[in-house]
Amino acid sequence: MQASALGDADVQTVRYWLYAPGRGACMWEEFYERGVMGLGWHQLGDLSEYATKEDMRQRLLDTRDDNTSQTNSARAVWQFANEIKPGDVIFVKRGLKEILGRGVVTGDYVYDPEGGEYPHLRNVSWKRRGSWRSDQQFPMKTLTEITDYPDLLARIDAFFDDGEEDESVDNEETLPDFPEYYSEQFLDEVFMDEERYDATVGVLRAKKNIILQGAPGVGKTFAAKRLAYSMMGVKDASRVMLIQFHQSYSYEDFIEGYRPSGQGFELVKGAFYSFCKKAADDEDNEYFFIIDEINRGNLSKIFGELFMLIESDKRGPKNKLQLLYSREFFYVPRNVYIIGMMNTADRSLAMLDYALRRRFAFVELCPAFDSEGFRAYRADLVNPRFEALVREVESLNRVIAEDESLGEGFCIGHSYFCNMDTDTCTDAALASIVEYELIPMLKEYWFDEPGKVREWSDRLRRSLR
Repeated sequence: MQASALGDADVQTVRYWLYAPGRGACMWEEFYERGVMGLGWHQLGDLSEYATKEDMRQRLLDTRDDNTSQTNSARAVWQFANEIKPGDVIFVKRGLKEILGRGVVTGDYVYDPEGGEYPHLRNVSWKRRGSWRSDQQFPMKTLTEITDYPDLLARIDAFFDDGEEDESVDNEETLPDFPEYYSEQFLDEVFMDEERYDATVGVLRAKKNIILQGAPGVGKTFAAKRLAYSMMGVKDASRVMLIQFHQSYSYEDFIEGYRPSGQGFELVKGAFYSFCKKAADDEDNEYFFIIDEINRGNLSKIFGELFMLIESDKRGPKNKLQLLYSREFFYVPRNVYIIGMMNTADRSLAMLDYALRRRFAFVELCPAFDSEGFRAYRADLVNPRFEALVREVESLNRVIAEDESLGEGFCIGHSYFCNMDTDTCTDAALASIVEYELIPMLKEYWFDEPGKVREWSDRLRRSLR
């Protein structure tokens, strides 16, 4: 099963698709023998010649007379040509409840002008064919991505859990080509010195669980993802999962619990349970479970009996505990690392549960305005107003750190000013940061000292004049 792509454009992940090979799956046998998947809409011609999905839709409106918006058709052909990638998994369907096969995409889009009614093709290594009935209705569309629907994906994937595959086809799957990512790339992107990075990696390998804590805007999420990639050596998002705790998050979401279904209630596995099972089947590789806002949840309620199992010396199959609902004996694999994130400036949160605190090491992330990387970034922008604003924020941070009611945990982080270049670092962009991010934060910090808020609001604004 797929993990989130984590928002990184260069992180390639496996995506999952439901596909109908012609009306009533009439082309399935032919496509299976040829090792391809094909789409109709021949009147569009070569799909690679269209710049946008809207261009495809307009062409369909011009050439078809069925009084529909053509939105779904345009989406299907656009995804077929531009979004499906080698390594993606295709589930073949017929009708609304029957699965006919499974395959892995091995080639890019190809237009065959002699292909008749189905000129749009992709090579696929078909792994299995048969007939499986689902108790859940599928979407009617010809092509539907189901990556973000884990329950539906799990139901379909379960049809192929017996491990059998057709011997008549090439069963070598095409895996995504993950970019390499090591400490050098981490240090280029994250404003942290090498000594601190080495120490953080060392404590995470030893403890298995760490919490990155710090003020708003110090880049905790950014650093957590890249810490995981650097330890794996590749940007493989399928081995990294990111979730966020909140007041309503529960054991049932995290491990397992009963959920309403058409037949009453069914036992549904949670995010951490599924992630651990995936990691246990791949012991040679490291897996990273990232929890944003870890201190916002009721941790005793969420972790339950896993308080003990997440300890570094309680990992592995020799340390199993019985789960609450299924009564299954469960363990946390040794190759799973947990990275939590905690905002130290959130007044509304209680202290972490001491039982959990003992099981985590804490790494403080501080504003990195004086780091070598950020200084180089500032120099490359060549923007006097940016320089003046950052200097003012550094002065503001010194005042915040010395304030007895606040302290260093409330300082303003550097990430508010990152990801700019000479074109985007405009006066308007900097003014927007000041007006809509920094000043509202100061009003929260000094809600009982309006004079101090006015003073620093004026100073920040003046730095941009």
